[in-house]
Amino acid sequence: MTGRVGFLIVGAQKAGTTALHRYISHHPQLFLPANKEIHFFDDETLKWSKHDICTGEEMDSYRNYHLHFRHASHQQIWGEATPIYMYWWPSIERIWSYNPAIKLVIVLRNPITRAYSHWNMERRRQAEQLDFQQAIEQEQERCRTALPLQHRVYSYLDRGYYSSQLRRIWRFFPPQQTLVLKHEQLLHEPAETLARVFQYLGVGAMAFKGQEQHHASRYDETMPDKTRQWLQTHFEPEIRQLEQLLNWNCSDWIGV
Repeated sequence: MTGRVGFLIVGAQKAGTTALHRYISHHPQLFLPANKEIHFFDDETLKWSKHDICTGEEMDSYRNYHLHFRHASHQQIWGEATPIYMYWWPSIERIWSYNPAIKLVIVLRNPITRAYSHWNMERRRQAEQLDFQQAIEQEQERCRTALPLQHRVYSYLDRGYYSSQLRRIWRFFPPQQTLVLKHEQLLHEPAETLARVFQYLGVGAMAFKGQEQHHASRYDETMPDKTRQWLQTHFEPEIRQLEQLLNWNCSDWIGV
């Protein structure tokens, strides 16, 4: 392979990755396909190699993947955003096999509000018929139907266990090849956050052109207080682990 993708926005779903994709696609030194979420490294229909040497079928898959970047100039760094990559078990090893020098960008959102946003999205798509309380109560049982893989739709809580996902990423990539951002930073400090992203990707600064807001659909109903309180208790150990991993203060995520 000659040209390769140099960075990926790998997650998390419903954490502002669409806005981030739009922001950085304006940078002249970066190229991102207009269609966000290519879903290459989580595509289970492809013939993925189990060895270090790529098979002919895998090389053909890479060539098809690179067609998304055919309009990029030789000077631009290729990137794309598919937020399931962080969550999907086989994706990270596939990304490492493809390009061990790739840079990963991660945006994390409060797993409680992320789960509720995810559920609302699936309701709008008519992929979910249960109310939120029923959906999280039945999540484990429903997700077993996708084994040995994960469930792409009903994984409302499971996608919010960020610490294990980060540890898996760091098994393959050193922490300095990952930039982990907080959803609130992108939302409330977009100019400063973008400056960090551009510096991390090794491109020049760019003037901030205004706030992007995408996929911020209104909810038909608010999360019940009782459910929110249960989720705060449920996710507190996970959030405390995340604070230690990233040296963050996430007390606002659990209402402290």
